[in-house]
Amino acid sequence: MNLKLYQFPKQLKRLILTLLLSLTFGISIGLAFLYYTTSYSPQGAIERYIGSQPKDEFEIVENYPKPISEIFITTHNHVIAFTLIFSIVTIIFYFSSITNNFWKNFFLIEPFLSVIVSFSCLWLMRFVNPAFVYLMAFSSTLIYLSYFIMVFLICYEILFKESE
Repeated sequence: MNLKLYQFPKQLKRLILTLLLSLTFGISIGLAFLYYTTSYSPQGAIERYIGSQPKDEFEIVENYPKPISEIFITTHNHVIAFTLIFSIVTIIFYFSSITNNFWKNFFLIEPFLSVIVSFSCLWLMRFVNPAFVYLMAFSSTLIYLSYFIMVFLICYEILFKESE
């Protein structure tokens, strides 16, 4: 398909920009919540899902181990939401003319794979070994970097690239 973002009608460009603004607001709220609950630290993520370890038998821990039901609902909600978000963003990004084939293919596939890895690691961290937190952090970082890079490139093309 030869149609490119910068060639879209103005009304569709405005729709895409406001859609991306709304999605980015939601993603940013999610990142703020992640910071609030984990401080973006491996130890914070481990404590959030595995629970805090009491220093003595009388201490009341701040974080209890997450029950399986809560991990199921978290995984379910996030995998579906991220899949829908990235379906929208990658379909729009497909029409971008700024990236070459390697990077375009990378950004069209990577977020979906990282969503699977990240939420699999949540389970592995909770029930197998806390060290999976590092793979989860890496794949989650890739998710968000991919999102923000794609959104930036889409917006740049819509706002600054002129029709030929």
